[in-house]
Amino acid sequence: MTVAEVVVIGLGGFIGAIVRFFISARMNKEEGVPLGTMTANLTGALLIGFLIGLDLPTLWTVFLVSGILGSLTTFSTLMKELLQLWGSGRRKESLLYSLLTFVLGVILAFAGYVIGQLC
Repeated sequence: MTVAEVVVIGLGGFIGAIVRFFISARMNKEEGVPLGTMTANLTGALLIGFLIGLDLPTLWTVFLVSGILGSLTTFSTLMKELLQLWGSGRRKESLLYSLLTFVLGVILAFAGYVIGQLC
């Protein structure tokens, strides 16, 4: 990994983290599935697949995919929210959130990849 790649990943990560914060602050509610996090993760999965499918130059790929979208689609936030739902006795919501995120995430990433390949 080059110094330039490290710098653009850091810049992209900064952008993605801020976008995630605003999406979560706006959409996550006390009740139900954390829609903000799920929206960020599923949108990110689609865009990651699409960008990988485009086969961009390395510096653009690490900035957009590893930086912005890597920060936007934080696995740790998903795990924290799943554990909080489960721990508060909201097991059905926890299972629904998990199923929707993982199944739709894989489907959207693949769909994005196919679309990117066609472009």
